[in-house]
Amino acid sequence: MATVKELKDDALVEIQVNKSFYYMLKNTLFNLFINIKGSKTEDKEEYIKEIMSKPYSELNDEQRSFFTITLAIIEIERVANEKNLFEEKEFTVPEEPKQN
Repeated sequence: MATVKELKDDALVEIQVNKSFYYMLKNTLFNLFINIKGSKTEDKEEYIKEIMSKPYSELNDEQRSFFTITLAIIEIERVANEKNLFEEKEFTVPEEPKQN
């Protein structure tokens, strides 16, 4: 017989996330987004809307991964906003080359 530890049903775990880990999650989500079915932006948008509207139990493994990482990032950003942990930085946007 084997024993495993499992979180209690009512458990709520608070974790601390540093900037590096936050960016690792964002990079993971970006890579999942790049690999989403369909090459057109419109295809990807529809696919994401589908993922976010379906029950978790109806999603495939790829969709569950995307959904889970998205929820983690949303929660990190919510807490960071509440604690005023974002800073605004200005940067120069390169001009698009003029077309003939």
